[in-house]
Amino acid sequence: MKKYLALAMAFVLVAACFAGCGNSSAGTATTAPAAPAGDAASAGTGTVKIGMSGPLTGSASAYGLAVRAGMEVAVEEINAKGGLQIDFKAEDDEADGEKAVSAYNALKDWGMQVMAGQVTTGSALAVAPESVADNMFNLTPSASAEDLALAGPNIFQMCFTDPNQGASAAELVSTKFAGSKVGIIYDSSDDYSSGLYKGFSEKAAELGVEIVATTSFTADNKADLSTQVTQCKDAGADLVFLPIYYTEASQILSYANKIGYAPKFFGCDGMDGILTVEGFDTSLAEGLVLMTPFDANASDEATQSFVAKFKEKMDGLVPNQFAADGYDVIYALYTAMEKAGITGTESASDICTKLEEQFATLTVDGLTGTGMHWDANGMISKSPAAVVIENGVYVSLA
Repeated sequence: MKKYLALAMAFVLVAACFAGCGNSSAGTATTAPAAPAGDAASAGTGTVKIGMSGPLTGSASAYGLAVRAGMEVAVEEINAKGGLQIDFKAEDDEADGEKAVSAYNALKDWGMQVMAGQVTTGSALAVAPESVADNMFNLTPSASAEDLALAGPNIFQMCFTDPNQGASAAELVSTKFAGSKVGIIYDSSDDYSSGLYKGFSEKAAELGVEIVATTSFTADNKADLSTQVTQCKDAGADLVFLPIYYTEASQILSYANKIGYAPKFFGCDGMDGILTVEGFDTSLAEGLVLMTPFDANASDEATQSFVAKFKEKMDGLVPNQFAADGYDVIYALYTAMEKAGITGTESASDICTKLEEQFATLTVDGLTGTGMHWDANGMISKSPAAVVIENGVYVSLA
């Protein structure tokens, strides 16, 4: 099951212009032009069907919609180049495991040859046995459980694993907020949150970070998180680590403000989206720190080109890291397919075998990192980064 990986090549982020379009709906496809007759068997031509599923509706839809739009930007750039084309389709799984399996089967019926992931960890873990059995290559943009990449040789991750990100967060707390008394609020019923908590707490103990309160909630009792906030306040925590999603985080920040509790709040990539929560007073997120490999305010040409195209597609919405991860997923797949000479005439299983070989020697530069490569289990290696919210925008943490 091991995948032996080393550095070998880099893909170039294409900056070709495309005409903006409105949001595509769940289950719709962005279809590449058909290859000219006789060209389908030639290297660098033909069409490959790539599918993805994510929450396009429901409470986690900010993640799925961002990933889909980021992928669509990449697909449109690639198809404008000519050569190998991508036929792209997204299905709504509502961040539900059972629905994710149904979405996977619907994409197979459509003719999917490569999977660009599930967006959320629970959905990805539910689909993993199916994709392994089918030998369907799967590069997820944001499903981050350590167990996911270990599920099979065909599964790779574009995002950090949960324990690694949690450990990186502890290192940042230790260096940037030395001496803090730390409280932790996490979701013990969620694989993502539990993995982050585990990585953070273990590294914090190693580094001597003082944890004064650890409290949790579950999916069944997350409607009221006042008790957890009060426990952190009573323990004297002046920094609260929130390895949770933005919806629950917005509740915590709102209640903390209500009781006059103003610690430093520190989250991970699931916090990305808190400024978009309907009905949430975003001024309460001022000073919040979160882990993210992407900063939409970066001045490099690749980032600014992507931001402009994404905003045109999404009615002015600024892309988050999930959008950038989605973009990088498509380009990583495209680069590997080009190198392998894939034309789209191959079966999904044959393409999977070829892509596994390519990812064994693939290094990519993208929006979310440079020199990105994968270890023997499909887990990505890239440098962590963090931002702080100032005046309603992300600013790199100094």
